[in-house]
Amino acid sequence: MVVPSSFAAGAGDPPPIPTARLGSADAPARPLLLWVRTGVAQVRLDGGPALHLKAGEGAWIPADGWAERAIITEPGTVAFPLWPHAGVGAWGLSELTRFDVPSGWQDWLIQLFNLQVTPFSGRGYSPEAIEELLRRPGSRSPTPVGVGRNPSSEGFASPAMPRALGARAVAEELMRDPALDLTVEQWAARVLSSARTLRRDFLADTGLTFEQWRLLCRLGAAVEFLAASYDVDQVAARVGFASRNGLTRAFKGRFGLTPHEFGRELSARPGAGGLAQRAAMARQSDDLIRMMGKTGTPAAPEMLPPASTPSHTNDIHVLSWMYRGSGYLDIGDQRYERERGVATWIPAEVEHVTGLRENSVSLPLGNASTGDLQLTVPLHVRFSPAWDDYLMFCSISARSGLRPDDHNPRHILDLFAEQVAAQRALSVPMPTNPRARAVALECLRRIGEPGGTHNLDVGAEIHRAFRDETGMTLGRWRYAARMRIARDLLAGGAPPSAVARRIGYAHLPTFSAAFSRFHGLSPRDYQQREPERNR
Repeated sequence: MVVPSSFAAGAGDPPPIPTARLGSADAPARPLLLWVRTGVAQVRLDGGPALHLKAGEGAWIPADGWAERAIITEPGTVAFPLWPHAGVGAWGLSELTRFDVPSGWQDWLIQLFNLQVTPFSGRGYSPEAIEELLRRPGSRSPTPVGVGRNPSSEGFASPAMPRALGARAVAEELMRDPALDLTVEQWAARVLSSARTLRRDFLADTGLTFEQWRLLCRLGAAVEFLAASYDVDQVAARVGFASRNGLTRAFKGRFGLTPHEFGRELSARPGAGGLAQRAAMARQSDDLIRMMGKTGTPAAPEMLPPASTPSHTNDIHVLSWMYRGSGYLDIGDQRYERERGVATWIPAEVEHVTGLRENSVSLPLGNASTGDLQLTVPLHVRFSPAWDDYLMFCSISARSGLRPDDHNPRHILDLFAEQVAAQRALSVPMPTNPRARAVALECLRRIGEPGGTHNLDVGAEIHRAFRDETGMTLGRWRYAARMRIARDLLAGGAPPSAVARRIGYAHLPTFSAAFSRFHGLSPRDYQQREPERNR
């Protein structure tokens, strides 16, 4: 087990949260639940009166009955857009409805958002019992077994995920909500691809046509709902079949028994039942709808269930933050513990499993390409609770259409890199004199400004404190802090020209000369040697 060194967030407050918008074209055509954690948001349909929501309130926005929808949040607002499964619309509310969100449900809603935008899953029933049932004589597969896959569990296993970026994005959304009923052309438009390319990528990467892959995805979801004792009509609606008969034909063609027979036989097997993650979320979504309709007051979930991802790799570096509880990151035989407040860059092209313990919540904050960040091992930083709202806003902006007009996906990379570098700069001796320490922290806050803190009105007492308590003049201390930050940014893969700008140097040659004087080698030489030291 590896407990990573964590670095506290740098001095100062988080950046302000700007206004954000979600238009009609920015989200799937399905019901939307908007919950305001803090601040104020407004919802407007077809130019009608605005529905204003404050902290602790939510709105149910039906999928039908409007042509234009606009959601706007005020500065400082954190609002979570949540998309219940498409099948929920069949029994959800038919008009725009405001409702109160009990405090006990709020972290559950944050976890629901996480489960909607990440590959986390979990099961509260026995998959072995279901596999045994589905492998009974007479069950069969309508599609060939893919290369390298286990035919004995083929009936139960989720279909292989495509690797091509557009096809994978479609597959991940269908895994989260198999009831989505878009055409291949509509899916292709959503991922900036063509229908022909999308079909080709599904077939090349999974051995299945798009339609075959979606069918297996829906049948896998149907197994989970049937295991949770949903009736066949409900299951058909929740996983995207137009009728009970359609589900029955496909299910029997795949497994050799009808959904009704499967449910009856499963219920007779000890230990086979229980709620899958998907079904548990569906049950609680039903409770939310009851709560919104004021037909009952469902009890808050007692504990958030543990969850984990399957073993997988990403084509990009992924930044994940522990908001609540604890979790872990498994890479090979090493386990990296993740505590509350710790954000972790998970390296690209590294097979890994990410897990959450009971009553824990994590959120993805953003991505970085391998060109933007050179990373082969996890990189960690600790943020204080004062950053919670801002980091939630970053997650929402990264993984939903509710974002600022000038949203820049790369901003989280800069924020994280500067937080780590600024904290490591604190290894430069800090003065203990309160006024001198305040000046030191201000230097770190303004490290990227040309000239830094040269214009600060610093008296003789401050200069004396720096000399007596750090062994350096203020100017030398500022130089040492900049060079420490530069070293860490270079080690993280940032190009020297970008590092120069981040620490306040207008010209690369000036920065290179300063770095060479301090560290004894040029920025490029240091960057080339650093990977060798870590081997």
